[in-house]
Amino acid sequence: MVKELIIGLYLLIFKIQFNFAKLWPLKNKVTFVLSFKQNPKFVYEEMKRQNVPFEVVFLCDNSCYKDINNTINEKVFKIQTLNLFYQFKYIFHLATSKYVVVDNYFGFLAATSFKADVQCIQLWHAAGAIKTFGLKDKFITNRKKSAHKRFLKVYDKFHKVVVGSDVMANIFMEAFNLSEENILHTGIPRTDLFYDTQYQTEVKKRLQDRYNSFEGKKVILYAPTFRDESLDSFQLNLDLDYMYEKLSHQFILIIKLHPAIHKTIDFEKKYSGFVLDFSTYNDVNEILLVTDYLISDYSSIPFEFAILEKPMIFYPYDLEQYISNKGVWGQYDKIVPGPVVFTTEDIVKLIIDDQFDMEEIRQFSREWNKYSTGHSSRNLVDYLLESGKNSERSIKKLHDSTN
Repeated sequence: MVKELIIGLYLLIFKIQFNFAKLWPLKNKVTFVLSFKQNPKFVYEEMKRQNVPFEVVFLCDNSCYKDINNTINEKVFKIQTLNLFYQFKYIFHLATSKYVVVDNYFGFLAATSFKADVQCIQLWHAAGAIKTFGLKDKFITNRKKSAHKRFLKVYDKFHKVVVGSDVMANIFMEAFNLSEENILHTGIPRTDLFYDTQYQTEVKKRLQDRYNSFEGKKVILYAPTFRDESLDSFQLNLDLDYMYEKLSHQFILIIKLHPAIHKTIDFEKKYSGFVLDFSTYNDVNEILLVTDYLISDYSSIPFEFAILEKPMIFYPYDLEQYISNKGVWGQYDKIVPGPVVFTTEDIVKLIIDDQFDMEEIRQFSREWNKYSTGHSSRNLVDYLLESGKNSERSIKKLHDSTN
């Protein structure tokens, strides 16, 4: 009850400030509202490449503010603040932009009423989905009616949702209560990385020069989903002693955990030359470029990794509990394009035997990356430049001509 009252007060203040800011005219401006940096940065770089005559503003949450502020020479604001004057400054940009591009759920959108010529584009931070979210997230079932109304108000602001596949389009329509006309088939901008051979070469060389362990070894990446558990009680659920014994002569293991997790083991010290802790490395897609085997569970990483057509192992050690608490979009083993195992021993055996159905992975990529074919950033920027007029037709023609 108290939480809802606090949220309600915050949204009321936000609404008053937003409506006041609307007194100013719209500008040729794109305001990115983000909690993940990758997609917006790819779009921004494409805008610069095309010399797009738009002002650009970034509104960032704590997770990406520092990185964006240090690397992009534009107006950058942190959206978590109690300073009402500072808040009005970024609300002003939100209210006077012709395009608002968001990459996550932002509750304050419930307090906005954009002008008729504005488009709010949802550029979701994942290319695919295993775990449920939005209206299908089991977490919201026990929330109050006022919260449900707020969720619907936020989703109603999405004029367009960017997708890389028809499968993901159907998920978004269900998760956000949207229709087909809200779907924008441009592809996912950050997947352009996987088609840029020059950039891939640069990234590989940079990582291999920095880490001597890469030399002559194949790379296994373990990137588990962040779970809502006590950070101090986190358990890796991998038998690293066994993996070190069986694999260290031929492989290295990169561990990519959520940066917030408090590690209880110094992985690199205990398993020197075998384990590399990349939990603070801020671009997982760059890590994928040097990865030979991916171990995942409910993450969206496999959807992008599939473009590289490399083996994947799925290790959902808490599957029944996860389905009960979170939910997944269908039958787990029918969604994922690789073997599902529940022990470290089975993981090791799969890697040593190296027997994977690569056609299953290719089919998975064709299904989930249908529109993500190396031109997604350009497609989205073209859409912005054309102000949405007939651009869906031109985007689909472009997609057909590049395949």
